[in-house]
This record gives sequence, C-alpha cells and structure tokens, in this order.
Amino acid sequence: MIMGTKSLTTLFISSLILSLSSAQTCNDYTFTSNKVFTTCNSLPYLSSFLHWTYHASNSTVDIAYRHTNVDTSTWVAWALNIDNTKMLGSQSLVAYHNSSTSVTAHTSAITTYSPDLSESSLSFNVPSISAEYVGNVMVIYATLELPSGQTVFNQVWQSGPVSSGKLGEHPLTGDNMASYGTVDFVNGQSTGSSGGGALKRRKNVHGILNAVSWGTLMPLGAMIARYLKVFKSADPAWFYLHVACQSSAYIVGVAGWATGLKLGSDSAGVTHSTHRNIGITLFVLGTLQVFALLLRPKKDHKIRIYWNVYHWTVGYLTIILSIVNIFEGIDILNPGKNWKRAYISIIIFLGFNAAMLEAYTWYLVIKRKKTGSDKYSNGANGVNGYGNGTRSQQAV
Repeated sequence: MIMGTKSLTTLFISSLILSLSSAQTCNDYTFTSNKVFTTCNSLPYLSSFLHWTYHASNSTVDIAYRHTNVDTSTWVAWALNIDNTKMLGSQSLVAYHNSSTSVTAHTSAITTYSPDLSESSLSFNVPSISAEYVGNVMVIYATLELPSGQTVFNQVWQSGPVSSGKLGEHPLTGDNMASYGTVDFVNGQSTGSSGGGALKRRKNVHGILNAVSWGTLMPLGAMIARYLKVFKSADPAWFYLHVACQSSAYIVGVAGWATGLKLGSDSAGVTHSTHRNIGITLFVLGTLQVFALLLRPKKDHKIRIYWNVYHWTVGYLTIILSIVNIFEGIDILNPGKNWKRAYISIIIFLGFNAAMLEAYTWYLVIKRKKTGSDKYSNGANGVNGYGNGTRSQQAV
C-alpha cells in the first residue's frame, strides 16, 4: 500500500503541471455565445484572461474579459486607465450577481481609493456591455470606443466580495495588489506587474516543491519508520528507507523554502504572514531533525528514550504544520480546484494506508504477545534505536 504512493505522487505532480498548463491556455476557449476573438492573453494574476478583436477602421475594440474560479458572491472587474497605472482613474467594466442572483454588468469610473463601484459613465464610450456566468467563470463582453485612436493602455483587473447585491472592497494583499499592467490592442500584447508570468511560474515552482517535499515525502517517511519495522525481514532496510525519504524531503523542502524567501523579497508590500511564519517554523523544525539524526545516542544509552520522544514529537509536528501550510499556499496561489483536489487525494491515500497499517501493526503486536513470540532482536545492528525488547514496546 505504501509503495503505491510513488505512482500517486507522480499523478499529483502531473495534475499540477496539467492544471498550470490549462490555466495559461486561452486561445482554445469556446464561448457559449460562439463569439470568436482574434487575440487572447493570459493575465498573470487572479486566474484571468483577456480576449479581444481590434477594428482599426473605427478605433473600436470588442473585448471579453474572462475571470475563472469565481463563485456567485464575487464581483469581477477589468479596466483601462488612461492617465495612471493602477486603480485610481480606472475606467472599469464590472460584473456580479445582484440581489436577485442575476448576472449584471455596468461601467464604473474609479475616482477614489474607496469606490462603491456603482454605475457611472466612463471617459470614453462603451456602446455595449454584458456578462455571463458559466461553470464558475465570469465573462464580461463589451465594445469600447478607444479615446483619440490610442491603442496602448494601462490595464487593471480585480475581484472582491458581494453581499446582498452590494460590492465590497477587494483584498489588499497578494495577487489583488499586483493585478495591473499594460495592453497593446494592435500588437496583441499585454503585461502584468512584477515580471508577470515569470513571477507566477516561480510561485508555481515554489508550491510544487513544497507540496512534494514537506507535504508528501515527509509523511511517507514517517509511515515507513512507524510501520515497516513491524516486519522482521524489513530490518534494517526500513531505517535506510526512512532516512533516504526524510533527507530527500528536507533537501527539496529547503529549495522550496528558499524560493519562498525570494518571492517574499520580490513582492514588496505583499505579505502572507501566516504562510511565511509556518514556513520558517518548518525550516527550523526540519533542521532540528537533521541535527537530531546526527546526534542520535546509542540504543542502550540512558537518554535514548528522551531522544525518541523528541524525535517523534518534532517529526509529527512538522508533518501537521506542513499539511496546513500546503493548503495555505494553495489558497494564496489560487491556481484552480484541481491542485487542491489532487493534494487532498494524496492526503486521503496516505491517511487510509496509515489507518490500515496501524490496525495491522496492533494485530501483530497482540498476536505475538499472546503467543509469546513478541520478543526478538529488532535492529540488532542498532540502527533503529530500540534494540532488544518486546514488540509492543517497539511498534507504538
């Protein structure tokens, strides 16, 4: 059952890559209205895409702004900003579910840092605007009469909460604060802030490294240590498998931690304090475990029992915090439901195997105790740290 985790881990990584690839693909999207646009750009934040067709003859552009992973209590907006780079001065197209749960769209000029996004005219004409909501995707359709024939603009896109038909303030952290850039309707290019797609790719690498190391290999290594040694033939192989698995998890995890520090330094003003603090704690705990392995007392040393308690406590605390922080990271990255579902599948699979192996371990302990065959030398070479003793003492 444990060995099957390797294939599931491979499936998990493949799902992450597939999810990332699909999230960055926009040209093959089919609109329910069968509308076709000549150009499409993946925006680097908030799982959004901009489709458009530019008409040089009359300086108009037909656009479709597509925002994925949206529920019915979220508003979305896309805007051109003629004079500034960010929110203030944005000429916005807004879509949301109103109090009667119908999808509605209107224009709204942003003139303050605390806008209510109420309907208002823009500095340029918008002959048509509409919206649709299909499968957790909100799409805003509009035709814009570009001012003075200009074709290169600053763009802003955003999302926030809706309560009883009222539009609330968008989050002031994370990707919501980085969702701005430029768009060139003629050359078919758009950019985002802070390096755009390159930064997002680094975030995805950070997430995958940590999900595989702290979130998958680490609990797998703990299962190997706890359950494989119940089989006499597995000694001392279980110990070396445990060390190899945990060492690999630590090395890959440190790489993921380092990419997180770099991302933090590149995202001035954007902090994820809970995720960051748990990550630092995990690095400290993982490092302590490495030193604990190097300073492990001999099996017959009087303080070995205290070392065992310390090793067990720190190890399981690391695993619990790792899983919590993986979900924190997924919520921050917001890559789509497939990522979270894939990791939940990993946790369920590991948990099921742990439960089955725990029951089988206790079955063997009780059976050997009844038959008097529970005394044997498990780890005569001393690698497991228990030495001679009853199986019931060693298994749990």
